[in-house]
Amino acid sequence: MTAPKLVQGYEVAIGFETHAQLSTKSKIFSRSSVAFGAEPNTQACAVDMALPGTLPVMNIGAVERAIEFGLGVNAHIAERSIFARKNYFYPDLPKGYQISQFEIPVVQGGEVSFFLEVGKETVHKTVRLERAHLEEDAGKSLHEDFIGQSGIDLNRAGTPLLEIVTQPDMRSSEEAVAYAKELHKIVTWIGICDGNMQEGSFRCDANVSVRKPGAPLGTRREIKNLNSFKFMQQAIDYEVRWQIDQIEDGHAIQQATVLFDPDTGETRAMRTKEDAADYRYFPDPDLPPLVIGRDWVERVKSEMAELPRVMAERFVRDYALPEYDATQLTQSKATAAYFEAAAKACGQAKLASNWIMGEVSRRLNVSEMAIEQAPVSAAQLAALIGRISDNTISNNAARQVFDALWSEGGEVDAVIEAKGLKQMNDTGELEKIIDDVLAANPKNVEEFKAGNAKALNGLVGPIMKASKGKANPGQVNALLMKKLG
Repeated sequence: MTAPKLVQGYEVAIGFETHAQLSTKSKIFSRSSVAFGAEPNTQACAVDMALPGTLPVMNIGAVERAIEFGLGVNAHIAERSIFARKNYFYPDLPKGYQISQFEIPVVQGGEVSFFLEVGKETVHKTVRLERAHLEEDAGKSLHEDFIGQSGIDLNRAGTPLLEIVTQPDMRSSEEAVAYAKELHKIVTWIGICDGNMQEGSFRCDANVSVRKPGAPLGTRREIKNLNSFKFMQQAIDYEVRWQIDQIEDGHAIQQATVLFDPDTGETRAMRTKEDAADYRYFPDPDLPPLVIGRDWVERVKSEMAELPRVMAERFVRDYALPEYDATQLTQSKATAAYFEAAAKACGQAKLASNWIMGEVSRRLNVSEMAIEQAPVSAAQLAALIGRISDNTISNNAARQVFDALWSEGGEVDAVIEAKGLKQMNDTGELEKIIDDVLAANPKNVEEFKAGNAKALNGLVGPIMKASKGKANPGQVNALLMKKLG
């Protein structure tokens, strides 16, 4: 197990609270639409504002999405959970409280696992989840600087959220970002959230603290509303350095909520952080306990698509892939489908994995494409791998074929023929080339026979050159060893 990375002699502890907007068509306690981009205050009804005489009614679709998430992270689905009123005042929260869950959340426990590159080592990391609970979103304050006025848009009020809370298990900004990306993959894979960070559908709060190794957890500061992975890492790194500097200067860290300013790269205090007692939680008198029978859970489970972790386990079992490969290939449904189609067509799962994680991914990143847009289809990649496996072309030639397929399209065999890339597999022709090279390089022959293994390289190079790169390297080495033995 890799020891936690220390920053100036301090250990970092990070926990996350992530708000995932659930993919229902209506709000959690009313029939108002949740469609994004509507004119302000056109999608808020009396229930969303808790006007006198209104009652909230639970959205069954939101509950089912919470169940799906619980199943996706191996959590316990509470058979009975309750809703509470979380009391606080903001201008965009007209009723003065938020309906949430406190003492008994619907999803309890669970974990999120991922791989992380630490130096030259690949580390498997698991973050424990404390809970995931259902709640409603607040509205939104709009500040129009150009006219010097602020307004309130209540369209978002009552939008269903699943708040996913971790234990403080992350020890660096790199781990935090890797966790957030894996969580993002899970909620979008199972379809409970569209994951649009720019629209606020998936937003993260990072609780950051520092301590000397072996000391109790330090006082945390919560960085609110991180809506990009890039800013997430920048914000955490700055906050860690700021806290360490404060402690080193003799100041105590005060629990607070802070915001990250991408323009300055700094966090700034927004308000002192409330504790649970400050919210005066009490059970919502208008909502009965939420009861989820095991038959309901089993029905939801039977209707779910194959989960990414389950698919990764199958890739390890059925295709003999390393766990790391299987995890990388299940980062999205499209990538997994591309791999499986290529692997089945060529019968070389590990080679297919190497090409997808290597050359295909590199090209997609450079071109800023999704794998669905890849110019080289899974069938074409499988055909290319087939020509490597049957020794029609070398690995170097395969890269040339791939280049041509990516930029020009076409069929693998046609490209090989047009570019004259077939390997020389005629033993007689190859032996003549080898004999000529051996005769022209007696010094290398003598050095190799005297025990200098590196002298062989001085023979392989001229052979490959004489064959115009078409000689099969494995066959060249085998014939050379036979003749020099």
